Amino acid sequence: MPRVFSIAVADANGGCKILAAENDLMSFNYFQRGSVQEFLGFFIKTAVERTQRGMRQKIEEQQMYVGHVYVRGDGLAGVIVTDIEYPTRSAFTIVNKILDEFSAKFPKSQFAIMDPANTSSVYPELKEQLVKYQDPHEADPLLRVQRDLDETKIVLVSGLIHKTMESLLNRGEVLDDLVQRSDQLSSQSKMFYKTAKSTNSCCTY
Repeated sequence: MPRVFSIAVADANGGCKILAAENDLMSFNYFQRGSVQEFLGFFIKTAVERTQRGMRQKIEEQQMYVGHVYVRGDGLAGVIVTDIEYPTRSAFTIVNKILDEFSAKFPKSQFAIMDPANTSSVYPELKEQLVKYQDPHEADPLLRVQRDLDETKIVLVSGLIHKTMESLLNRGEVLDDLVQRSDQLSSQSKMFYKTAKSTNSCCTY
């Protein structure tokens, strides 16, 4: 059954600042949820930083989960992290909708003081979206409305669009090294990543 693990909105101007995020970690072991949440944040930040403005990318990590990333021309970015079964077109359509709603509600002047830890109080709609779009068919009406979108940017017809996390990195970078050097991840989360990678079962707990 398709599942959404995380939805996030970020400011990609000058790096990546996550502005709002909601996660659904119920499918993970209770004691691993903290590590999973940290790694999702790391994954989102890394993906946004390596996505050019105006580009949509589908990024797979070890066939465990998929990040659907869109960075608009103004630098506002949306990410939805799902399992590999979630329909790509539905995921990007949801990202478009959330970015439109977010930019209409929050002016750029508020970005500096926004914190994903406060999402539930300042942007409760994001949690509602996370729950609603666990069923990808809920995005069907949106798909009909947005048929005029450039399909070449959504359907995976180009190697520039569909990447693995490893191929997203700069030449000479290794994801394992990036994880170990990250000050965003605790030592427990780094160990979780190493274990999950070796068993290829991050999203099956």
